[in-house]
Amino acid sequence: MTILDSLAIPIVQAPMAGGVSTPDLVAAVSEAGGLGFLAAGYLPPDRVREQINAVRGLTTRPFGVNLFVPGDPAADHDAVRRYRDRLEAEAALYGAELGEPVGDDDGWAEKLTVLRESRVPVVSFTFGCPTKAMVANLKQYVSTVVVTVTSAVEARLAADAGVDALCVQGPEAGAHRGTFVNPDQLGSLGDVTLLPLLHRVSAVVDLPLIATGGLSSGRDVAAVLAAGARAAQLGTLYLACPESGAHPLHKAALTDASYPGTALTRAFTGRPARGLVNRFMLDHSDAAPAAYPHLHHLTKGLRAAAARAGDPAAMSLWAGQGHPFARELPAGELTRALATEARAAIADAAGRLTDS
Repeated sequence: MTILDSLAIPIVQAPMAGGVSTPDLVAAVSEAGGLGFLAAGYLPPDRVREQINAVRGLTTRPFGVNLFVPGDPAADHDAVRRYRDRLEAEAALYGAELGEPVGDDDGWAEKLTVLRESRVPVVSFTFGCPTKAMVANLKQYVSTVVVTVTSAVEARLAADAGVDALCVQGPEAGAHRGTFVNPDQLGSLGDVTLLPLLHRVSAVVDLPLIATGGLSSGRDVAAVLAAGARAAQLGTLYLACPESGAHPLHKAALTDASYPGTALTRAFTGRPARGLVNRFMLDHSDAAPAAYPHLHHLTKGLRAAAARAGDPAAMSLWAGQGHPFARELPAGELTRALATEARAAIADAAGRLTDS
């Protein structure tokens, strides 16, 4: 029995780093009966604690916090240097300074301490899985530990570590792929879409599953629940909500038909991530090395300068494949609408399965 089983609405708001998952957004989803998620990635530990306290000031319902698992800090420094040289013209275009491409651990130990001390109801991990000892220790302080997986192999590793549930992420998902390793070649990433991936994972582990990747309607929620997921996780749809901290240019781009769609790139952060195809992605994706978080730090100021200039061409416009269906609704209203649509879809499907 996990917190997932107690949700009135089996919908999870995906943790979105970079200021998108605000306390207001998280609390609104949890208040509606779903599960809101803060994103600790890129935030200093004290800011994570502040956001946890802010959510608790807005709701008594369960919510979660997501952490990035540190990877190998090593990088091809020559490749990073060449990429930095390549971006000098971009920085000059926006009057920005390129950042220092360091390989830090995003305050890993300090943030784990914050989560233990705050006794957050749900903690999830992306980019890897904590050790079995870490998971056992964390379970003394939190109710549910979740790990994001993108393959059956990763699912088995997470299950062996003793986690309570898995977030199964299909390649349709927006923003970073949650793979345990950062592959040198984007083509080496698995292309198994969400529904068959759910079946592959459920065949090798017996854990509650959260399904995520390109979901954009109540019918999609119904589909993954029918496929065996305990809950559906959506990110891109919540980007457009007024409580979201996404930049207005980012929100507007989600339903802008002039974008040719989405693609995976490592041009902004050095890790594969899905976003709307813009000029920066087209110009630099092929040259970007597999160096995370080095490239994130390198391009952070450049991306912020492009946003200040009102130019989405050099912003990281993260979006899943369902982005055209984003709705500008308050987060609580959106959560309830998705639930209503899912119930109607399930009832409609059941009505078609008549006895012969």
